[in-house]
Order: sequence, then C-alpha cells, then structure tokens
Amino acid sequence: MKKHSYIKEIKKEIKNNKSKFTVYLLLRGLIILCLILQLFRKEYENVALCILSLVLLFLPFIIEHRLNVDLPNTVEIIIMIFVFSAEILGEINNFYGIIPFWDTLLHTLNGFLMAAIGFSLFDILNNKLKSINLSPIFLCLFSFCFSMTVGVIWEFFEYGMDTFAKTDMQKDRIVSTVSSVELNENKENKPVVIKNISQSTIKGEIDGKETEIVIQNGALDIGLIDTMKDLIVNCVGAVVFSTLGYLYIKQRGNGKFIKQFIPVIKSQADED
Repeated sequence: MKKHSYIKEIKKEIKNNKSKFTVYLLLRGLIILCLILQLFRKEYENVALCILSLVLLFLPFIIEHRLNVDLPNTVEIIIMIFVFSAEILGEINNFYGIIPFWDTLLHTLNGFLMAAIGFSLFDILNNKLKSINLSPIFLCLFSFCFSMTVGVIWEFFEYGMDTFAKTDMQKDRIVSTVSSVELNENKENKPVVIKNISQSTIKGEIDGKETEIVIQNGALDIGLIDTMKDLIVNCVGAVVFSTLGYLYIKQRGNGKFIKQFIPVIKSQADED
C-alpha cells in the first residue's frame, strides 16, 4: 500500500509541477552520464559521489512525503541545483579549483536555505500549537542559529574527512603573512609576525619517499582561512533570510518573494 501511495503521489507531483520535474530529470540524466564516465575511468570514489547525488536529488520529495509538508518549487529546484553544483561540478569536475568564488557562492546559498528551513520549522510549530506563541524576533533568531549550526556541523565533517581520510575538503591556501606564538624563541605569548614571505619549504614523505617541496611567494595555510570564509558567508546568507523572514511575519501574506522559500503544511497549502 505504501509503495502504491508513493507512486500515486509521484504521478500527482509530476502532473502539477512539470517545471520542477524537468529540472530533476535533466540533472538526473547528467549525473548518470557522469557516473558512467567515472566507471570507465575507474574513479570509484566519484562513482560513490554520483550515487549519493542521485539519492539527494530525491530528498525533497521524501521530506514532503514523510513530514507532510509542501516545499515551494523554488526551494526544491534550488536544492537540486545545489546538490549538482556541489558534488558533480564542484567535487568531481573541480569547479572549486577552477572558479575561485564557487565555494563561496554555494556556502552563501546554503546559509540562506538553512535559515529558510529553520524559520519554517518554528513558523509551522508556532501556527499549529496554540500553547506556543513565538515573537517574530525569536523566530528569526532561531532561523539564524539553525543555519549557523548546520554550517558549523558541515565544517566539523570537512575537518574530520581531512583528518582521518586525508582529503582536502578544507581547501589549503598560500598566505604571504604568518602570525604565530609558536615562532617565539622565548616561548612567550607574543606572536611573531612574518610579512612578505617569499618562499617556504616542506619536507616529508610522499608515497614512502623523502620529498622536499618549495612553495614560492608564501607559506601553506591548512584550511583555517577556507573554514572561516565559509562560516562568514554562511552567516551572510542566514542574516539576509532572517531579515526577510522578519519582514514577512510583520506583513504576513505580502512577502511574495520570501513566501517562495517557506514550506507549509500540506493541508494549509491546499487551502491556499
């Protein structure tokens, strides 16, 4: 019965939201092509990423079905494009390295979307339970905190992958200035600042062989700048949505733009 219900609901969704499913089918086809290509290249980690992306594309429908909420088409399309941009373009096709602002753009969008989800969770609860009456400021503060928490957890994940799986999700950068108390010869808590670094050398083992790598015009930063930049732009996205969310509550029904990002209970959506 559950399987039949799922199929029936999918058919209904396709009929009522053709544009959304056009995007879904297009992205799904591109991911499958990418998966086949990675199989030929024997890049099995990328194959796993493709499979994960296919699962994540279907996530909005699962959320709607399980939680009995209606996600606006705008949100669903953005989520699908986000998954494709992050995993297929970003990781597999190295858009993170080719396009400098790619990672920044995605983290800003993530901050905006996560704030929308956090806002919706409490807004639905606020309208559903008579015993709870949250102020607009609290709702917006919660959506901001929810977005930042998701952003921090993601950075924990990146750090864990870099530490234990030896990946480089927290992208390294070359910096020309270093400030560190570790360089203080007297072991005092006073940082030594080195400016205009022209060259640095790293010695170690690569595949069991002693190797020396010379870095020109700077030293290697091991992910701190990338992590902080990600959290800052996540904060920007969260602040933007929280501000718009506050205005939406104050002028309930008039915020046509922000309404495109706020999920509602299905019965309420049907009434609208």
